Amino acid sequence: MDKINQQEVKPGTNLELIAREVVEGFITGLHKSPFHGFSVEFAEHRLYNTGESTKHIDWKLYGRTEKMFTKRYEEETNLRCQLVIDNSSSMHYPELNKKGPRHNKITFSAYCAASIINLLKKQRDAVGLSIFSNEVDVHTKAKSSSVHHKLLYYE
Repeated sequence: MDKINQQEVKPGTNLELIAREVVEGFITGLHKSPFHGFSVEFAEHRLYNTGESTKHIDWKLYGRTEKMFTKRYEEETNLRCQLVIDNSSSMHYPELNKKGPRHNKITFSAYCAASIINLLKKQRDAVGLSIFSNEVDVHTKAKSSSVHHKLLYYE
């Protein structure tokens, strides 16, 4: 199967620019980790258990309640995302021409992937891309460098 045809992805437009427009105004947040630790983001107070380190006891709360509580924090993590695009012949339907529709499935997939890449780039998360038909056409590992993100727009 051929690579994704650049002409199908709206000639004369920059995929990165389109992605930026789609993501513009979208509220991005950090990803909460399922692990709890002692970092910057405060999560909750928890009753102190005998034998635990006294390092994280909230002494101000102890002064008010006369009960020992430890501060619990949420750890922030980075997301690793692998985008997968189907490049089989069914994705190229309907064929683009001047009389037909402006977008087909593969065009829409490329726009969506570019938008997700842009969103992940703003969050400084790692993203990779796999494009396949009967076999793997393109496969890049998830990275968060700006050079890697630019390379993904041209795949």
